[in-house]
Amino acid sequence: MSAKYKIAETDTFSRNIAKPEFKQLSKKLSDYVYPQLKENPYFGLNVKKLKGEYEGVYRYRVGSTRVFYLIDASSRTVFLLDIQKRKDSYK
Repeated sequence: MSAKYKIAETDTFSRNIAKPEFKQLSKKLSDYVYPQLKENPYFGLNVKKLKGEYEGVYRYRVGSTRVFYLIDASSRTVFLLDIQKRKDSYK
């Protein structure tokens, strides 16, 4: 069995997750999303690798919210970059 990935939150992610609009998501992130990302951040029903100018960035869909992250395979770390509502995500 392979070693699990670590989760690291960027300052941008930490600032945005503290906003009132994402308050109810914090429990879902810690109970559901983080364990999935720790096991396999490359694959899942809600995981998608982005293309174009966001090459190498992944997104995790949580309802109408998107969590964007990068994966550092050498240090086995998932860097959570940002969290946004879908309507604001791809602008």
